[in-house]
Amino acid sequence: MLDANMTQQLETYLANIREPIELVPSLGDGDKSRELGELLEEIAALSDKITLADAVDDARKPSFLIRRTGTDIAVRFAGIPMGHEFTSLVLALLHVGGHPSKAAEDLIEQVKGIEGDFEFETYFSLSCQNCPDVVQALNLMAVLNPNIRHTAIDGALFKDEVEAREIMSVPQIFLNGEPFAQGRMELEQIVARIDDNAGARAAEKLAEKDPFDVLIVGGGPAGATAAVYAARKGIRTGVLAERFGGQVLDTMAIENFPSVQETEGPKLAAQLEAHVRQYDVDIMNLHTAEKLTPAEREGDFHSVELKNGATLNARTVILTTGARWRHMNVPGEEEYKNKGVAYCPHCDGPFYKGKRVAVIGGGNSGVEAAIDLAGIVAHVTLIEYDSQLRADAVLQRKLGSLKNVKVITSALTTQVNGDGSKVTGLTYKDRNHGTSHDVELEGVFVQIGLVPNTEWLKGAVALTERGEIEIDDRGETSQPGIFAAGDATTEPYKQIVVAMGAGSNAALSAFDYLIRLPSEELQAA
Repeated sequence: MLDANMTQQLETYLANIREPIELVPSLGDGDKSRELGELLEEIAALSDKITLADAVDDARKPSFLIRRTGTDIAVRFAGIPMGHEFTSLVLALLHVGGHPSKAAEDLIEQVKGIEGDFEFETYFSLSCQNCPDVVQALNLMAVLNPNIRHTAIDGALFKDEVEAREIMSVPQIFLNGEPFAQGRMELEQIVARIDDNAGARAAEKLAEKDPFDVLIVGGGPAGATAAVYAARKGIRTGVLAERFGGQVLDTMAIENFPSVQETEGPKLAAQLEAHVRQYDVDIMNLHTAEKLTPAEREGDFHSVELKNGATLNARTVILTTGARWRHMNVPGEEEYKNKGVAYCPHCDGPFYKGKRVAVIGGGNSGVEAAIDLAGIVAHVTLIEYDSQLRADAVLQRKLGSLKNVKVITSALTTQVNGDGSKVTGLTYKDRNHGTSHDVELEGVFVQIGLVPNTEWLKGAVALTERGEIEIDDRGETSQPGIFAAGDATTEPYKQIVVAMGAGSNAALSAFDYLIRLPSEELQAA
């Protein structure tokens, strides 16, 4: 199961185990059980602190328990955690084995203090880049608190459960047998959901912060770059983000970033955060801004009100709130979201193996999604509103070589059809002839561009009709001392490298603005 490189890396990591652990398998007669048994034997052979226990008869086969010997500290995997989940396996071995987590100490103490009884189950896909964050967070919580238990389940191996629970997207979390959450979540988010007092404590902590010289709202590539450039100028810098990394976290393959031939979004996001944390930057993650109030006169503080009730003040503000996937806004889309309507082909594609799906959108994202899905599903129908595809020529050539893909142009999707519990098809209108057509299928992947996250800025800074923040060549908005960068702005090219350049431009402009303020205002800052 493990190649030479993985074996060497794993052996190095397992040297950090402090407490003896045991691997307790539950195996059946199939090939996957045999593979899991081989994997567990290989792992146990790499450390004298790991013992392979006798198999037990658990309801899920193949599965295994990682348990600290002589205790109830344990986590369970149902399936074989390779692919994107291999890191989750390594961390589970280390944390159950007593190696300390890198999570913030106050957050660890918060998890330890949670009262109640929590039985979590997470369904994941080995190709899902969003799933490991959820699996790793809940595994850590199970290690830290005896009231919390967690099983991570590979949906591809337990199809009966997936169908019975009508799971069509991952990660999907159940708590005590009931749906809890769907989609990427970090440790802080999960803790906040089950700790009733978390929001109030966070608001109180934020309200105590001194004003910033520059407050960056948004933690994607533009925000991270702005933070680095601002911090290097020696000014008090803060980053407020709903999730550090932004939409990059939902991006699988990145192949156009100069000097890096190929990487993945979550990996790039982690590198960006690590770079920012090298400097004296106050990162306030998992917080939502609700209102921006510009300063009444130049040099005074701008204020940003948060959803939790706290208010942050800053001499300058850089808005890097990014964008989110655009929805079709047609009947049936919201009703069947996560029940056949999806937005992440990498995460949810495996659930449609052997089925018929549609991809809405003929730009790069849509064509890339169709290419990826064609290798998994029975058939892909790509529907494009324009009279021709807008994707790069190299992608169109690849798409044209696939026999199980049909392209329909000049088509407007008008409705997603379903039977009340799942998608059964869609209806589109032929824009050339005005006729309507039905397509029978089981999944619809929407890839039609982005919507800027700027609704909360209406009335504070000038926005275009599309909701983009209007900026000049210095990144300054209509309000002095308020700057913006990245996908939320009028910058025409929504690319990672462009956003980074814009972030540095905005940070340098903010610094230039600060040093030109009257000296008494700088001293007051």
